[in-house]
Amino acid sequence: MVWINLNDLNRNPHFIVHYCICLFSLIKAMFLNVRSLVDLDPEPDLRVEGGGQAGPPSGRAHGDLSLLRRSSLEDREKEIREKGSEILREQLDAAKKELKLKDKECERLSQVRNQLEQELEELTASLFEEAHKMVREANVKRAASEKRLKEAQGKIDVLQAEVTALKTLVLTSTPSSPNRQLHPQLQSPSTRGAYKHHSRNKSMSGTIPSLAGRAEPSSVSIQPVSKEEREMDSVLYAEFLLWKENPSLERSSAFLSRVYSEDVGPCLSFTRSELSQRVQSAVESNSLTIEPVAVSAPPVVKASATECGGPKKCALSGMSRLCRHRIKLGDKGSYHFISPSSRARIAAVCNFFTYIRYIQQGLVRHDAEQMFWEVMRLRREMTTARLGFYVADQG
Repeated sequence: MVWINLNDLNRNPHFIVHYCICLFSLIKAMFLNVRSLVDLDPEPDLRVEGGGQAGPPSGRAHGDLSLLRRSSLEDREKEIREKGSEILREQLDAAKKELKLKDKECERLSQVRNQLEQELEELTASLFEEAHKMVREANVKRAASEKRLKEAQGKIDVLQAEVTALKTLVLTSTPSSPNRQLHPQLQSPSTRGAYKHHSRNKSMSGTIPSLAGRAEPSSVSIQPVSKEEREMDSVLYAEFLLWKENPSLERSSAFLSRVYSEDVGPCLSFTRSELSQRVQSAVESNSLTIEPVAVSAPPVVKASATECGGPKKCALSGMSRLCRHRIKLGDKGSYHFISPSSRARIAAVCNFFTYIRYIQQGLVRHDAEQMFWEVMRLRREMTTARLGFYVADQG
């Protein structure tokens, strides 16, 4: 006898086929047992009345009975076999159907597993890619931050140097003229502070002796007006305060518009008007260079002598004067020789623009009134230089 566990059938459909085969073998064995029992059945005793034994029946009757029994057994065997076969076919079909269902379920689960594995791989790749992307972005941001930090440190160093220079300018040059080292574009002292006369004025040359060893000698000097002797113009002061709220170099403000029309424009108005406009533009953009030139050395210029002048002819006024300085407009411009008077006028305008740039950058820590009087002093210097008063450069 073969025992089949139903739990095994539920877990594995292949056991159903094995179960059907075993069941078919069992039914076949039952058929064989039944047939053997029928064959072994003894023939009935024929006894005669009176206790005696009758003789054997006739051969024909015995043969008919055997055929009848054999036919009945064959019919029963056939019927049982057909029923068993039908049961086996039904069970086999059911097993096949269940096996197909299990195969489909296994296939579906396999597809789900493959899909999950693919999604897991894609997710892992995406996570790694995102991580690498974040690392790259972090590295780029760090490099940019380090670059900005270096630039900021450089700017801080420059601003600290400018603040130091401005402090020196405020402490040592206000209200007198600024130090020449703080304005390398000027290359020589300018008339800042008091009215100073031309060195050719012989009548006033002996009133105040020059100081030995100074780079800025003056033959005549007028003492600056004391604070008690000054009187502030309310209109000019109001225009300056309005400009100081939002300082800029644009001419749209009333303050700078007045300075341009009354001081800057007339001070930079020379005979050569085209070159004068270029000089004014260079001063406004802070790209003008003034440098001394050796008189004995032959001039080396790219343009013609008429345009740039020469050591003995001013390129701005066109007058024959000994030119100790030359100017350059921008980095790629030509050199133009200028007379001492023209240089003094340009230097006065440069001083004014330098100071208002300091105010615009927030480097001047004085109050509004002190700034206003410094601006008025610089305007006075432009007027003085425009009228022809300047300090002769001996260095």
